[in-house]
Amino acid sequence: MTSVELMTPADVELMQRLAQQVTAARPELVTSGASVGELAWTFGRGHAARGSGWPRRLWFAGDALVAWGWAFLPHRLRRSDGSITEVTAADLVYQVHPDYNGLVDEIIDWYDDVAAGLQRTVMPSAADEFGLQRWAAHGYVTDPESLGDTGFWTQLNERDLDDLERPVLPDGFRFRNADEAGTAAVVQAHVDAWAPSPYTAEGYEGVRRTPPYRADLHVLVEAPDGTMAASTIMWLDDANRTAEFEPVGTHPGYRRLGLGRAMLLHGMHLAREAGARQMTVVCLGAPGHPKARALYYSVGFRMFTRDAPLIRTL
Repeated sequence: MTSVELMTPADVELMQRLAQQVTAARPELVTSGASVGELAWTFGRGHAARGSGWPRRLWFAGDALVAWGWAFLPHRLRRSDGSITEVTAADLVYQVHPDYNGLVDEIIDWYDDVAAGLQRTVMPSAADEFGLQRWAAHGYVTDPESLGDTGFWTQLNERDLDDLERPVLPDGFRFRNADEAGTAAVVQAHVDAWAPSPYTAEGYEGVRRTPPYRADLHVLVEAPDGTMAASTIMWLDDANRTAEFEPVGTHPGYRRLGLGRAMLLHGMHLAREAGARQMTVVCLGAPGHPKARALYYSVGFRMFTRDAPLIRTL
């Protein structure tokens, strides 16, 4: 059995640097969950509760990280409504520098070892022909649940920030940042938008501690009654002058008012002022999940690449 080392904050920063290198060289090969913002959001909000179930392995060439794998093993999620979700399968997030793509076989072997006896899933980039061939050679096939109208594959959307509309909010609504809103309101905004959600104040504090989090790039929309009706975080990649929205959500009682669209436009203006030239956001891509995609398309995003959900059953 492979010895298990668990994810640490230092690992996340190394993995984010590799994400920046892959973004600069072959952005279409950044795998699902492996961008600067996705790494920060996933690790920050979940480490306190789930870090003991997050084995990882790192591959180096000299002092430089050139590949990594991060396994998500079976666990229990307690949600805001008190319900418990039992996750019984394993999932993998990974990334390989394009100059070292032969390491994908070692990543697969490590994953098969650390998740032995479990159903295993992974989402490589659909643009990674070599990687897809290697996963197939190890017995991984397209996940049949991903093929239908409500499949769960995701697409990466992007747009330049050179020509932006001005955001317009309904009367009485206003933009706030995370410091202005405060911890309780920030957490509640996310829970309201994603209910039932496992997000907690402890998870939010983890997010705040994870680079490159900035409270001024964590935007909310406050309703006239004081409710935080929508929220999003923008993660700035200084090296590539890009920024990523993750997550984006609106309170169900305040949808169809144009809040999400205005918040995205406002966020892009802030990201541009912070130095970004390009913006990205991920959403579900299957035809049965049109709402988020339509929102992002309405503010100028278009699909750049997508992932390819794979599975290896017992």
